[in-house]
Amino acid sequence: ITITMLTVRKKKGVVKENAVHATDTGSTPVQVALLTEGIAELTSHLKRHPKDHHSRRGLLMMVGKRRRLLRFLERTNESAYRRLVKRLDLKK
Repeated sequence: ITITMLTVRKKKGVVKENAVHATDTGSTPVQVALLTEGIAELTSHLKRHPKDHHSRRGLLMMVGKRRRLLRFLERTNESAYRRLVKRLDLKK
């Protein structure tokens, strides 16, 4: 079973939408947005392949990492956190 990961074009679009400055590729908002896209793709994959437990573990790890990054962002820059949660339509 092959899992479709984020394509280069899609990844560049997500980075561009969430970049803090022109050359930003790894800030917390960008990482959270990329993880959110990956989580959405893995979720749809797991709906089609419910017995793919290896991918499910990867999904749980991505969710945990996103949660940690969001907690960090909330602690360090609350206004950026609120904007990001609103833009990505995430609930706390």
